[in-house]
Amino acid sequence: MAWKKVAEKNDIAPGKGREFSVEGKKIAIFNQNGFHALDSVCVHQDGSLAPGTLEGDVVECPLHFWHYNIKTGELLDYIKGIKLQTYKVEVKSDGIYLDL
Repeated sequence: MAWKKVAEKNDIAPGKGREFSVEGKKIAIFNQNGFHALDSVCVHQDGSLAPGTLEGDVVECPLHFWHYNIKTGELLDYIKGIKLQTYKVEVKSDGIYLDL
């Protein structure tokens, strides 16, 4: 395990996501009933999922409306069996950490 601080606790508003560049990876962290992190790049045309609309545990890619589960990384449309990498998130007193 290599925990790395990536954000302050107030950097991500409830019900929203934000993209961070961490060790060369684009990772989206969502604040939806806790914090959830996954690769930020949609497999369709490399759009960022971070600004997408959240509905429950599902984020909608703002480019072409593909849907991903923010807890599992699973693509819910079109192609079965595709999953984005997810990351464990830990909120500490000094910020939000990811297990990379």
